[in-house]
Amino acid sequence: MENVPLDPDCADLAPADDALTPYGHEHAITYLRLPDAATDCADWREVAEIVLHIDPARGPQRVRPAYESYMARARWLSESGYKLLLRHGWPGEN
Repeated sequence: MENVPLDPDCADLAPADDALTPYGHEHAITYLRLPDAATDCADWREVAEIVLHIDPARGPQRVRPAYESYMARARWLSESGYKLLLRHGWPGEN
């Protein structure tokens, strides 16, 4: 996974379609960090601030939906999206 940012800024919501996207490639590390944080019982607000770069104090209406959408995307990748990744690789990857 060449040229993948280690700590990218995140959109308000993660992609929700059943396809791999260039955005997903850019945020692969994000999708790996979220389940790890949940396993460690980290507070979701702190995780949203650190991993998604969304300050809960400045955007409370954004925080929970963003966190949930990125967690859902991480679950999708671990449950079925990885099959597409193995078969086709990430779009836009060299």
